[in-house]
Amino acid sequence: MSWRIANECAERRFGSAARKQIIMFLADKASDDGSGIWCSKGTIQRHTELSESTVKRTIIDFLREGILIETGRRHCKNGYTVIYRIVLERVAALEPTAEPDIETGVTVNPVQPEPGTGSTVNGVRGSRWTPNHPKTIHKPPTRRREAVEEVEDLESEKILAAYPKDRIRDQRTSLRLIAAAVKAGVKPDDLLQAVKAYAKESEGYTRTKVCFSDNWFKMRRWEKGLAQIQADRVKAREAEAKGRASLAEWIHERHPLCRHITNRQIEGLITSKLVTPDQVRAAGLQA
Repeated sequence: MSWRIANECAERRFGSAARKQIIMFLADKASDDGSGIWCSKGTIQRHTELSESTVKRTIIDFLREGILIETGRRHCKNGYTVIYRIVLERVAALEPTAEPDIETGVTVNPVQPEPGTGSTVNGVRGSRWTPNHPKTIHKPPTRRREAVEEVEDLESEKILAAYPKDRIRDQRTSLRLIAAAVKAGVKPDDLLQAVKAYAKESEGYTRTKVCFSDNWFKMRRWEKGLAQIQADRVKAREAEAKGRASLAEWIHERHPLCRHITNRQIEGLITSKLVTPDQVRAAGLQA
């Protein structure tokens, strides 16, 4: 057991009570450098009293986020147990649980330069603000920022609306995960198509086999749809290039089928330098 690792994890936010409970259990088994953690997912489940699926999903998330790494395996009666190490650098980069210190400054002149508006004690005015009054008063968002946020919210809601209706859960978390994916560079239209593809794919499934929306976006299962979209685009570009090459060949050979080539196609062939205006005119077409 390492108090250092346990304290480090205790002072960071991990996103949910389940995640915090699991990382604290693992920290309790770690050495001072975070290594030497070997306990099965079944052991974690029994001690934390969380569901088996929650434990498995959380461990996978920790590995993907770099909070945990696998360092080896240890043989046991059921086969082997994975040995983990908690990456202190990743834990230290998480948001701390402690509230930020409030700097009160130094009082050079104890006399207030102007009368306060607080309560009166012995005829002397109190401080203008209560001790808990925030120092920073946030400015209201500009209309431009409000407009951008509104568009982003609408896009996220549109994407979530394409998900199987009876498997939408924790709408707030789902929308937050969608917005995070878009902010990371995923095009909203591509993400929407990935969600629609999953909805169509899961039409024939029983409801228990369809993932809840918050878990689906958290596990980034839309990446499979994005990969298929990218593959389809590559095939479409290849087919388009092949079609242009065939049209260019007709023009070079002055094939009778040249008369079926449209003016727009001719412009595209000339722009891509597959044919020249002279070759087009020689084939009996108008460049």
